[in-house]
Amino acid sequence: MTTRISSWIDRSALGLSGLCLLHCLAGAVLLSVLSVGGGLLSHTVHAWGLALALPLAAFGLWRGYRLHTRWQVIALGTAGLTLMLTSLFVPHGAFLEIASSVLGVGLLGTAHLLNLRWLAH
Repeated sequence: MTTRISSWIDRSALGLSGLCLLHCLAGAVLLSVLSVGGGLLSHTVHAWGLALALPLAAFGLWRGYRLHTRWQVIALGTAGLTLMLTSLFVPHGAFLEIASSVLGVGLLGTAHLLNLRWLAH
């Protein structure tokens, strides 16, 4: 039962990471090509995304860590969330914002994948 809940949390977090990555990459392309931003391209979306990602990641990764005791998921997840948080303090559309968001989401997604993998063994 515990593994199933952790699995659901990690899979949900991976889905959210995928949506975030899609948003970051599509937003960068649209901003470059069209030079316009809309509701889904605003900086506020990052704050909302982080507000969703933080509790989901904290709960899922911590729960997995307690079962498999591999600290790497906590380290990768924390690094990813820190980079995502950093992107909120950089001008919207700047290279550093896009790079920190994409790298942060990638690290967090990797942490959730490892968590799933280690919970399965």
